Amino acid sequence: MIFAFATDDNKNFINRHFGDAKFYQIYKITQNDYRQIASIENTTEEEEQHADPKKAGGIVNLLQSKDVTCAVSRVFGPNIKRINKKFACIIASSKDIPTQITTLQQNFDQIQAAWHQGRIRKHVELLKLDKLKLTPFKII
Repeated sequence: MIFAFATDDNKNFINRHFGDAKFYQIYKITQNDYRQIASIENTTEEEEQHADPKKAGGIVNLLQSKDVTCAVSRVFGPNIKRINKKFACIIASSKDIPTQITTLQQNFDQIQAAWHQGRIRKHVELLKLDKLKLTPFKII
């Protein structure tokens, strides 16, 4: 799967909406491996109005040109409803990208399942997945 990480410094996620990032780090990630395949500048137009559909379309076109399947950020705005139809939107649970890659790999099956839901998919919150993975089981 191909992931786009919203960043300004190429190391950490931004604390603004996904579409407001200066750059998108593009990674190919599997359960066992990952590699960065591109770093692209966000060249989309500024919003003319809040939740501008033209802005969402620009982001979709930019990322689809790199075959992105998943959009990852700490924050998404109202346009998540539009871009979630094209990508599995994932709300990051940590600030730094390398830590998040490990979490994505640990939850790869759930993320892949979300992607395969198509246009009706819901976003994925990694914080919830982390808690599920860390919850101890009671042995009866």
